[in-house]
Order: sequence, then structure tokens, then C-alpha cells
Amino acid sequence: MKKVLSMLLVLALMVTFTACGSKPAETATADAGEAAEVTKVVLLVSGSLGDKSFHDSSQAGMDMIKEKYGDKVEVKTIEMGSDKTKFIPTLEDVSEEDWDVVITGTFHMKEPVEEVAPNYPEKTYILFDTAVSYDEVEGLENVYSITYKQNEAGFLAGAVASQLTKATDVENINEEKVIGFLGAMDIPVINDFLVGYIEGALQMDSETKIDISYIDSFSDAAKGKELALIQYETKGVDVGFNVAGRAGLGQIEAAFDSNAYAIGVDSDQAELFADKEDKAKRIATSALKRVDMSLVRAMDMYFEGTMPKGQSEAVGLEEGGIGLAKNKYYEEILPVEIQDSIKEIEAKIISGEIKVNSAFGMSSDDLAKLKESVKLK
Repeated sequence: MKKVLSMLLVLALMVTFTACGSKPAETATADAGEAAEVTKVVLLVSGSLGDKSFHDSSQAGMDMIKEKYGDKVEVKTIEMGSDKTKFIPTLEDVSEEDWDVVITGTFHMKEPVEEVAPNYPEKTYILFDTAVSYDEVEGLENVYSITYKQNEAGFLAGAVASQLTKATDVENINEEKVIGFLGAMDIPVINDFLVGYIEGALQMDSETKIDISYIDSFSDAAKGKELALIQYETKGVDVGFNVAGRAGLGQIEAAFDSNAYAIGVDSDQAELFADKEDKAKRIATSALKRVDMSLVRAMDMYFEGTMPKGQSEAVGLEEGGIGLAKNKYYEEILPVEIQDSIKEIEAKIISGEIKVNSAFGMSSDDLAKLKESVKLK
């Protein structure tokens, strides 16, 4: 009897030991499964946040991704600053780490992505506002490039400016049909805005003239202000459009000092100046390049398994990639008839009735002729 009891006790202990020993293994498996469900997404900013424009829009996109997907994602932003020698090393560093999706943008990052992405085929790279050379570089099947139809945004801005400069019942609008354009640099992505801006202005009034200046910088706000003041105070400009990142903030300062109007870019710049009401009231609207929405859309496709990796995609008004800021300042500054005309133009662009030309693929001679056609004599 004692032997039987002893054997039963041993068996009981073995069962208890086995049960206790298996529990940590089950917990570890569950934990691993939970960890595998978290997608790690990192944004590399080819510059710095705080530009109240393009880079801030990309950060807004990351915030929206986190808000939408919650615990399903882990997000991080790394500001690389203006030292371009750091771009490739930083991209390599994050690629070596356990990030699943690496997001970065601007033309500065085209070559770094082309160099680094092929070495990490298990990673997904999202490159916005430019596209890698899929036909020239091998191994880019893990890169999804997003470009924007900024020419459509420029067209809408030009249509606003051309009508506003004739609305003499609006405070501080003069009788001259002259509007301004302030670009960061004389490069295709900036000139794509300009081509649309010119066409939109001329669509509203073929006699509209445009004073065009380039800052040769995306960050020099002081020079941006200097050039904008010349437009406002000596060229007869009462509405100016800036496409210059942080440097374009100088135009908003100049518009405030000159009691004139500015059109912002990329982000809703009036809302960004909401704590400075007097300046916000000088911004009639902003031509939005919806980097934020395009990044959310990209991550939606990533999770759905429909992201067109290995390809470039252009997003415009129809896809929600561009638009105009229609805030309280837009409604207060622009007469109702201008607001109604913009709605009609938007519908025509989406339907294809209005086709906006692009600086991409346009010859330098044709671009020069287009600029000359609206030049002040």
C-alpha cells in the first residue's frame, strides 16, 4: 500500500511540474505573437521640424498614423538637419535596426534611398515628394514613391490670387493686376507649382501679371522677407504665393508689414499662425501638398497589402493629395463669388475638363516663354 501511495505521489508531482513548466512557454509564445503584431514605423526628416510647412505636414502624418492605428504601430521621428552628409549614414542606421517601414522625403533623399534600400529587401521604404529611378537602379522593389500633382495646387492658388487682386472691395487690394510668386529655388518641383499658378491666374484673367522671385534657399526666411517686400512695396503686388518651406515664412512677415496678402504652401499656414491672429489674417489660403494624408494612405495600403511597392504614384486633387485650405480666414477674406468659382474649378480638374500642364517634362525654353508671358513690362 505504501508503494502504491508513493507511486501516486510521484505521478502527481510529475503532472504538477509539467503543468507549471509549460505555462511560461505558452506565455512566451503569446508575448511573441503580440510583439509581432506591432509595426514599427520611422520618419527621417531631411531637415528640421518647425517649418510650419512641408516637414511639419509629414510629422502630422505620423501623428495621424499613430492615432488611427494605436497600439498596432510604434512610431518615431528623427530630424537629420541640413547636413546632407548625415543622410546616408542615418538611413543605414535605421535600416540596420528593427524598423519595418522607413519613411523619408524630398529630392535630397532620392539617391540615399537608391543606395541603401536594395541592401535591406525585407524593409519597406516610403519616399515622398520624389521618386527613385526604378529603371536605372536594381533592387528597388521594396520602395514605394509618392509624388504630388503640385501643379494642380498651384493652379488653384493662381485662380485665387488672380481674382483676389481684382477684388478692390477687399481691404488693401490695389487696382493693379499684379500677383507675386516666391520660390525657394529654380528647380522642377518648385516650378511645377509655378506652371500651375500661371495657368490658374491666366484662366481667370489673361491680363494678370506675375512677379517671380527665387530665394535660392529653403531656410533663409530673412531673404524671403526681403524679396517679398520688394514685390509688395515696389512691384504693385498685393497677393503673393510662397513655395519655399521655412524661407517662405518671410513672405508672411512681409505681407503683415505691408498690409498685403499671402498664400501659404504645403500646410495650412494660417492655422499654424493662429496664435498670431494679425499675421494669420494676412493669409488668404494655402496650397496644400497633403503629405500627411498621403502617408496615412500609404500605411493603409501597407496594412491592406495593396501598396504598389516598386512603383511611383502621383496623387492629386482627386486622391486628396493636394487642395486648398478653406478655413475661417479664407471665408472672411475671399468674396463668396471667388469661393464659388474655386469649387467649380476643383470639379473641372477632378473631371479632367481642366488639364494643368507640368514643369516636369517641359523644356527650359517653354518654361522661359511661359514666365515671360506674365512678366511685368
